[in-house]
Amino acid sequence: MCGICGEITFNGDRPDVSAVVAMTESMAPRGPDGEGVYLHRHAALGHRRLEIIDLTARGAQPMVDTALGLSLVFNGCIYNYKELREELSEAGYSFFSTADSEVILKAFHRWGPDCVGHLIGMFAFAIVNTDTGELTLARDRLGIKPLYLSESGARLRFASSIPALLCAGGVDTSIDRTALHHYLTFHSVVPAPHTMYEGIKKLPPATVRTIAPDGTSTEKRYWEPVFEPHPDRVGWDEARWGSELIDSLRVAVRRRMVADVPVGVLLSGGIDSSLVVALLAEQGQQDLATFSIGFDSAAGEAGDEYEYSDLIAKTFGSRHHKIHIDTDRLLPAIPGTVAAMSEPMVSHDCVAFYLLSQEVSKSIKVVQSGQGADEILGGYDWYPPLEHIPRDNVTKAYASVFFDRSHDELNALLRPAYRLDHDPSWQFAFDHQHAPGARSAVDAALRLDTTVMLVDDPVKRVDTMTMAWGLEGRVPFLDHEFVELAATCPPELKLAHGGKGVLKQASRALLPAEVIDRTKGYFPVPGIRHLDGGVLELVTDTLRARSAQDRGLYDDAVVAALLAAPNETRTTLGSNSLWQLAMLEMWLQAMETAGAAPVAR
Repeated sequence: MCGICGEITFNGDRPDVSAVVAMTESMAPRGPDGEGVYLHRHAALGHRRLEIIDLTARGAQPMVDTALGLSLVFNGCIYNYKELREELSEAGYSFFSTADSEVILKAFHRWGPDCVGHLIGMFAFAIVNTDTGELTLARDRLGIKPLYLSESGARLRFASSIPALLCAGGVDTSIDRTALHHYLTFHSVVPAPHTMYEGIKKLPPATVRTIAPDGTSTEKRYWEPVFEPHPDRVGWDEARWGSELIDSLRVAVRRRMVADVPVGVLLSGGIDSSLVVALLAEQGQQDLATFSIGFDSAAGEAGDEYEYSDLIAKTFGSRHHKIHIDTDRLLPAIPGTVAAMSEPMVSHDCVAFYLLSQEVSKSIKVVQSGQGADEILGGYDWYPPLEHIPRDNVTKAYASVFFDRSHDELNALLRPAYRLDHDPSWQFAFDHQHAPGARSAVDAALRLDTTVMLVDDPVKRVDTMTMAWGLEGRVPFLDHEFVELAATCPPELKLAHGGKGVLKQASRALLPAEVIDRTKGYFPVPGIRHLDGGVLELVTDTLRARSAQDRGLYDDAVVAALLAAPNETRTTLGSNSLWQLAMLEMWLQAMETAGAAPVAR
């Protein structure tokens, strides 16, 4: 787990090494254990290192293999790297390190861009062929690791974060109106390749992009889960499905213990993270460190779920850490949370993850979490209304339960310069949900949420908030083999028993009933879910700031009405509309600071 960046030129000029150094240094929190910059002709690579596998200098990056004519920067973890190393050794390759990064280099040399099909894990990498000048960029199947791109004339830059690209300069920061539409309509999800800036794109998940020395490029999507019945599984009942899913998850959590440092678990007390702990305990994991967070109660809302996390810790004998965050720490944490975001994210969970990661990183470098289960196994309350909807009507029904506002409502919110005469969010969802490979309306919704919403909301949240403190987050529910299996599970089994039914029933042999049958919980952050006091002042100051006025995103009358009643207007899914507007503007202001800030030397 690290931060990567680089620049490649197409006109014979040498890359701007100072820009690559600036990008590298800006990502120091992602990799506090080391840094490196490599220059070869028209390409420069930068890397910040978080030491997880091969803690020696031999595992440092950028990694250069002169014999193969390849150089690499890589962010993530390849969980099957030992098996691949053995296979490649038998094919005649020799290794100078024990790092998973070197395995990628050798795998690329043997299989070319198709090497991604051999990798099990989370990754974003860049490989330069120092003989031909070709650059290859790749991202893992579920988009767990980010990769952003900025192209200008005869130059391409890439980095693990948008702030890094801004630090390098030369970015067109005009607002991408399609991205703005997605953010304010598609529940703050901005699908690839768009970002909030016209001058920055993101490589889609499960994609390999190959760039020739003249700047021409090709993209290939190498993986897509199929949400239709599998012929070998049509006779499975709920019990068989549950057994197979648990077995697959068992493999996934075992894979994610691969490390040369201890691995802990973020334990919310919900069924998903509790299952991770149970399966690790079942496998004989000793002295497992678990971490839970809690906040002060506010506005009648409880601020912790210690009752359930304590029960799981006691049941499985983990070394449990309860991290309580006083309300007076919330407000000061918001600016740091926003500055850590590569893209604007509306969920209050971000502040919770940010503060939790800050504390956890003091004692451990790697944690597993339960993110992703709800999207993959139908755990959210917007899925049941789709169960009996005709397949052809899925987008209308989905939008009614998930979209934050209609196209007309959005245009009433925005000033004329930012309005669109078409509805790209609706069209995106329609095209995705009506493509082949999903049998029912629920399947079509789950496919969209698994491959798009999950990537650009909860998964991105985990990556940015953990990496803000040099903490690696691993997500076993996003093991691609688990996702492939779950995608073929009948939707009625997923929606049973109040959602995630097949997983709940299979978990009864592993978990206390109190955890399985509890009301679904969320990261509780009541101190900022209700806007008043200092949080409301921050929101007000943000929306009234000179930069906000100059940018002029929102209609003044709409903002004034929201500020007059800050907790009344909610989106379809219950988010605070004022908070959503303020978070975008707060992020844009933070990025202006990031781009203008001098780079420390």
